[in-house]
Amino acid sequence: MSTTLNKQAVKHARQLIKAGKVVRDERDAWSSDQLAAKEETNWVQKHGWDEYADWHLGIDRKESPDTKGRYSFPMGDYKKVHRCAVISLESRAAQNDHKDIAKAAKKLLTMIDKKSK
Repeated sequence: MSTTLNKQAVKHARQLIKAGKVVRDERDAWSSDQLAAKEETNWVQKHGWDEYADWHLGIDRKESPDTKGRYSFPMGDYKKVHRCAVISLESRAAQNDHKDIAKAAKKLLTMIDKKSK
């Protein structure tokens, strides 16, 4: 399996959550909250691939660094972490046997939920 946990993205997510940069939405909101492909491409052109990587818990080092195919399991809208995105990626990671990514997502979700109390 070539997709592994992007530890830098986990660190980035923790920093955002601690700073309160979180959207506390429900599970099914991610399909409407995520950026459209064209908007995402524009964002990458403006911010670069390193920042793009910070928003994805999965990384496939076999893929070219400057492609969307290298990064998977997005956790937000490039401004804030979305609770719904973390729920979605945890589920997908578990279904596809990416245990380290699912475990990291679960910890981030716990952190989000504790912060909201």
